[in-house]
Amino acid sequence: MADKSVTLIVFDLDGTLVDSGEDIARSVNELLQGMGRAALPHGRIRSYVGNGVRKLLERSLDETEESKLVRAEALYLSIYRRRLLETTRPYPGVVPALEALYREHVLAVLTNKPVSESLQILEGLALRRYFRAVLGGDSFAGRKPDPVGVRFLQAETGAGNDETLLVGDSTIDWQTARKAEIRSCLVRYGMGPWNQAEERPDFVVDDLRELAALL
Repeated sequence: MADKSVTLIVFDLDGTLVDSGEDIARSVNELLQGMGRAALPHGRIRSYVGNGVRKLLERSLDETEESKLVRAEALYLSIYRRRLLETTRPYPGVVPALEALYREHVLAVLTNKPVSESLQILEGLALRRYFRAVLGGDSFAGRKPDPVGVRFLQAETGAGNDETLLVGDSTIDWQTARKAEIRSCLVRYGMGPWNQAEERPDFVVDDLRELAALL
């Protein structure tokens, strides 16, 4: 049965709307090799995505010293900006799902990726037009799972908790929805990870077209 109560849908970006893992992994490895370090398997790097650039580099470099991470972040972003759209594409089903959803819902993006790079990807893939707002990991003092971004979007749109749905691919997204006291939908195809035995989203889909049918 379709759920018509949702008015605001908040999407994660990497692993939910777009498959950006290859471009991110190549960029991290270019950084590592420039530092004279061994490249990492792409699958391992993909598993580090979701908590923002700093956490991605902290894990990839096995580094916690702030000054080194600040320098590494600047270098990584200069590398990544060159290949934002080399292989990054929408996942199958994303475009038709957005086309169906945005006609009757307010759509937004809430990602831990910096907002500038997020906008460039969405614009480059002709997805920007579907979203009322795009918020990144540098849009607020807190980032997911902090619910500050969700609260901002609710204030802007007037959507209540029972009218808001967060769609993502990871534990971070599920935790964000829990902290915001809103419903969640997790996808099985993304970079994740999330634990289906422990995390109980309201919806689980293999293709975003399934979500469009549910709403």
